[in-house]
Amino acid sequence: MTQQNKQNYLLPIIIMVFLFGMISFVTNLAAPMGKILITQFDVSPAMGLLGNLANFIAYAVMGIPGGIMLERLGYKKTALIAIAIGIVGVFIQYLSGGQQSFVIYLIGAFVAGFSMCLLNMVVNPMLNTLGGGGNKGNQLIQVGGSFNSVMGTITPMLVGVLVGEITKSTSITDVYPVLFIAMGVFAFAFIVLGLSTLPEPHAEKVKEPLSSLMLGALKFRHFVLGAIAIFVYVGVEVGTPGVLDLWLVKEIGIAPTISGFVCGTYWFLMLIGRLVGASIGDKVSSKLMLTITSIVGLILVALAMLLPVSTLINVPVLQTNAVGALGFGLAEVPINALLLLLVGLCTSIMWGGIFNLAVEGLGKYLAAASGIFMVLVCGGGILPWIQGLIVSIAGYQISYLVIFLGLAYLLYYAVVGSKNVNKDIPVE
Repeated sequence: MTQQNKQNYLLPIIIMVFLFGMISFVTNLAAPMGKILITQFDVSPAMGLLGNLANFIAYAVMGIPGGIMLERLGYKKTALIAIAIGIVGVFIQYLSGGQQSFVIYLIGAFVAGFSMCLLNMVVNPMLNTLGGGGNKGNQLIQVGGSFNSVMGTITPMLVGVLVGEITKSTSITDVYPVLFIAMGVFAFAFIVLGLSTLPEPHAEKVKEPLSSLMLGALKFRHFVLGAIAIFVYVGVEVGTPGVLDLWLVKEIGIAPTISGFVCGTYWFLMLIGRLVGASIGDKVSSKLMLTITSIVGLILVALAMLLPVSTLINVPVLQTNAVGALGFGLAEVPINALLLLLVGLCTSIMWGGIFNLAVEGLGKYLAAASGIFMVLVCGGGILPWIQGLIVSIAGYQISYLVIFLGLAYLLYYAVVGSKNVNKDIPVE
């Protein structure tokens, strides 16, 4: 790639980085929206988390078809289709506000999930190719991942600021500005990419059908257990701050603005963790990192479940003063919240660690394995929804047993399940 070509790709690179962030922005919108849905439609916590479930179930539906679409249409066309679907999904959520319809909102969340699934498949290899591959391409992916974490930090904060105090009149219409921002960014990205000439990421062609390659990948025990680990991990990553946001507002009685900024700290800590993980990744093995972070996560969640919520600490957050102006100040939150926020440092490096361990030694089955991983991202909707069911039965604190068991499985995978015991299977 010439220097002139690299300069020509500057705007598409910026758009891809923004799309990386939009994946997090739109996905993480579902959890704080649960606070609004519970109030507006007078539903249970489990029902409030149905938007999050709908968003992630789309991965299970679209994961494999998305891979086929990439193979047949290429990355640019698939990216344009993904962006167009994203605009439609967010617009349907916007319509649900005017229609006051819970069902329409769920449809919008489901459609938006299709877009997020496709964008996840496209953005990483596109950034790598636009950067020229090698270290430069990987550097761009790290930049995109960092922006993804930043947007994850901003989303619950922005929703909290727009909603202000939760009242009986709180509605989806209160977060219209967030939906307008999402549609605007998607529309701009569609125009820029449509007018750009982009290189297609190189993908090695294999003669075997996709179904045969998937069945081949499933013969590896460490991959099957790793696929389950991805399902569990995404559920842990999303459920920890998502249910905490509901807990702080609905049971503890903290204002949504404060709750949003408290939970946004989780995604900020994930950003810090990713930067630290990237800096030590060449010195510490994926197995050791996953083992340590799983143990620390288990300790933090266990303490959050056992300590009384009456133990309070002061944390700096954005809040409104007596005249309604926004500013930073100290707010009291249960110590349980701080412990759960620190879990973000643990989950930050888990995806890469699990992926590396699970695909080791797969050879020609690697691409098919990646498609299976994308399907199992649906765990980010299913496990938090199960948490919501437990909240309705036994309360918020005990619902974190789901997170605890998830981390226990990840520890098992790191120590035992990640070992490749099928080295006799041909992979060339």
